[in-house]
Amino acid sequence: MLAGARALLLLGMALTAGFVGADPADAKIVCRGAFQIVNGQPIATPYCEDSNLAQVAREYGIAVTARQVRQSPSVKARVCRLIGHDNRVQSACIQYRPDTPRRWF
Repeated sequence: MLAGARALLLLGMALTAGFVGADPADAKIVCRGAFQIVNGQPIATPYCEDSNLAQVAREYGIAVTARQVRQSPSVKARVCRLIGHDNRVQSACIQYRPDTPRRWF
């Protein structure tokens, strides 16, 4: 029984070493404007919309990072109230714009 447990332990260590030594895949998200590029195709994602919103806000002189926009709904709401009229951020700011008609059903 001890030999079987030892064999399993050695197998587990070998598998772990194989995973630790493997190169991690490049998992960086690539955004082009408000769209994430996946397999060469643009897909609208909230992550890239927030990054785009922060970039456009900086062009307007608002000191904000993409991380701040993603992590704080109040920061996103403030930025959208200020620059939500810009065509480049309308989809990211649709819920924060006062002129957007709302459905209550």
